[in-house]
Amino acid sequence: MVDRARHIAKTITYRITSTIIGFIIVYLLSGSLEIGVSFSFIEIIYKPIQYYIHERIWYRWIKFGLK
Repeated sequence: MVDRARHIAKTITYRITSTIIGFIIVYLLSGSLEIGVSFSFIEIIYKPIQYYIHERIWYRWIKFGLK
């Protein structure tokens, strides 16, 4: 059994990494610090929720790759 705190910790570390990468990509493509920061704020709010739900669905109902 895996504690839910593990899923939350994974969500947080994944989100930090992904937000930094997303910011860099948007900033490089747009050349605008404002657009890069705006993108980061938007995704930092909704993506942790999305990831946590995705992780729980895989843990609870999807048995692919488990032995």
